Amino acid sequence: MRPLSVWELAIQSTPGYRRSGGWRGAVSPDLELAADRRLLGRTSTVERLADILRARITEGFFTPGERLAEDSIGSALGVSRNTLREAFRLLTHERLLVHELNRGVFVCKLTVEDLVDVYTVRKLVECGAVRTLAGPPNVEVLAGAVAQGEQARKNGDWRGLGTANMVFHQGIAALAGSSRVDELMRGVLAELRLHFQSMADPRRFHEPYLGRNREILAVIETGDGPAAERLLHKYLDDSQHQLVEAYTAAAER
Repeated sequence: MRPLSVWELAIQSTPGYRRSGGWRGAVSPDLELAADRRLLGRTSTVERLADILRARITEGFFTPGERLAEDSIGSALGVSRNTLREAFRLLTHERLLVHELNRGVFVCKLTVEDLVDVYTVRKLVECGAVRTLAGPPNVEVLAGAVAQGEQARKNGDWRGLGTANMVFHQGIAALAGSSRVDELMRGVLAELRLHFQSMADPRRFHEPYLGRNREILAVIETGDGPAAERLLHKYLDDSQHQLVEAYTAAAER
């Protein structure tokens, strides 16, 4: 059984992952972040803290344009202000956060050009990962993500369905068997979640792709890489087109 990555652990160990009412629900953001404190352990590092914050962006916990309060986050996670600022700097380099002079640190608001660039990377990484399949791979993570998505749909948890979709595509990238690809994809998916926030109706956006995830999984299970790549490339084209339309419509309002 493949060990879970830090990103997957950060997603699956939080209360929001198991709660059907969505990430925010009735539990305060600070309490949810406090649940992440144990992930830091005794060997707390800036990189691990950045992993946790990146995962929270990926799950939709922090939203575009939101100001990240140092005191609140530092207290919830039990880290020093200097350590938190170093983690913020790492995520700023990844284009997930932006520092505004005399105002603080904010979650990035991305442009349509950013969106197109993200999908260029996704097509190169994800399609490349399935294209080179030499036989039926271990699909435990992919199957688990589909099941997670189906449960979220049943519960009407559309943000949770979006998170399940993130896990599915992280699993696709993991088929490449490269830790560097895994790391790259974690950043790409966190940035992608910021784009998903532009969709006014998350159900309408996420729900149709659950069936397509299931279809892609079925082909990957057979080890037919070229067929899986064709399905995945069309999937990514359609998703990109939907998001570009949403950005354009928002700009015209």
